[in-house]
Amino acid sequence: MKVHIGKYPKTYKGNRKISVQIDPWDTWNMDHTLALIAAPMLKQLRATKHGAPYTDDADVPEELRTSAAPPTKNEWDTDDNHFKRWDWILDEMIFAFESKVTDDWEHREAYHERISNGFRLFGKYYENLWD
Repeated sequence: MKVHIGKYPKTYKGNRKISVQIDPWDTWNMDHTLALIAAPMLKQLRATKHGAPYTDDADVPEELRTSAAPPTKNEWDTDDNHFKRWDWILDEMIFAFESKVTDDWEHREAYHERISNGFRLFGKYYENLWD
């Protein structure tokens, strides 16, 4: 099946046209198929991003939390760990998607909690996946 999505509104950069071809086997292991797409996109985003969204301290290790950074001059300023938190979260998402496509079941079992957390973070910060 080939799906034609059409054109984005003129407000979108370049007014690009998107066509997606979905074969029957793509949905048989859809989680694997999406991981093949998501992992390289997340890597590119991490490498080329120009900003970072606000993130919840509970989603990162203690050493990256707001409380671990020196105080900011103004309450509206971002702290020294702001961008580090987003990098850490992106790294966890990348780890999860790359682990999904590996054939190393021992690896996937050993890192099951970390992989699940990466997918949780992907869902939570989905609308922040922009450059």
